[in-house]
Amino acid sequence: MSAEEVAVPFELAGVRVAPGRRAVVEMPAAQLYTNTPLNIPVHVVHGRRPGPVLLVCAAIHGDELNGVEIIRRVLQSQSLRNLRGTLVAVPVVNVFGFIHKSRYLPDRRDLNRCFPGSETGSLGARMAWLFKNQILDRCTHAIDLHTGAVYRSNLPQIRANLDSSATAEMAQAFGVPLILNSVLRDGTLREVAEAQNIPVITYEAGEALRFDEASIRAGVRGVINVMRHLNMVAPARKPHPLVEPSVARSSLWVRAERDGVFRSLVALGDRIKKDQLLGRISSPFSSDEMQILSPCAGILVGRDNLPLVNEGEALFHIARFEEVREVAEQVQAFAADILEGVTLGTSSEPPIAP
Repeated sequence: MSAEEVAVPFELAGVRVAPGRRAVVEMPAAQLYTNTPLNIPVHVVHGRRPGPVLLVCAAIHGDELNGVEIIRRVLQSQSLRNLRGTLVAVPVVNVFGFIHKSRYLPDRRDLNRCFPGSETGSLGARMAWLFKNQILDRCTHAIDLHTGAVYRSNLPQIRANLDSSATAEMAQAFGVPLILNSVLRDGTLREVAEAQNIPVITYEAGEALRFDEASIRAGVRGVINVMRHLNMVAPARKPHPLVEPSVARSSLWVRAERDGVFRSLVALGDRIKKDQLLGRISSPFSSDEMQILSPCAGILVGRDNLPLVNEGEALFHIARFEEVREVAEQVQAFAADILEGVTLGTSSEPPIAP
């Protein structure tokens, strides 16, 4: 190996990590009421050879747990043994919310609406400022791991700003069947990263406060796929079948037209036809019942799981595609492939009980 191919030490928050080494950097975030320090643990895996610096972070909403497990498995992957570049992994960004099993910070702010933050602002602004300046600014690419909200499940999907070619390439490389072209919202990690030319994709899968094995396995595979795309790790010896993602340029939520008890008749990943019966809302005290019909054709990518709903509540998230039948078949094939190791007992990870 020539001198030009040897990486220099990687520095984060004053901690120097030598090439070929790992470290856990405890980033001071705040204090609890008891004056107990609250830190954000940051895992740094620094390769012997120079390359991209990939940020993988989870639980920016403190109750979104699938990403925490995805990062744990990625850090144990044998693929990292000959890493080129640097992996910066943050299993829990919103440590306050994680402790309290809450999406939000103690002041009810959404941390993912506080970027780029301020050193002297609210708690959310200060944490966002710390994360951006101490972690994000040290990276060249990013993957932000999310789930649906409480009582709401998302089909594994990538959300990305496809107007950026580098971001679009990462989204394709992740390897899930569905990509939603998503606008950049003010105050989000994606918005501030893209503003400084850091390509970032968001992986959405599963439900808050729940582990979902299919979503986790797809996420682990996706992160490693992106690392292969960036030439950070070697190609797979036995590559999985290539997934050619379908891009949805628009989507819509079907909302409840009345209050009552909600019963869904469709599952995530189902092919939806226009005017199809999606579910029913009934009264708990009478036989009165309302049908919920789909206003368009598409694929069901999000669904409310709580039977008790109020008027105006979002129930079904439908992504629109030109070739709905082909996308539905691709989603079903991908799901079967992801869970094959679990059903056959060949996975290195035991299945997570639902």
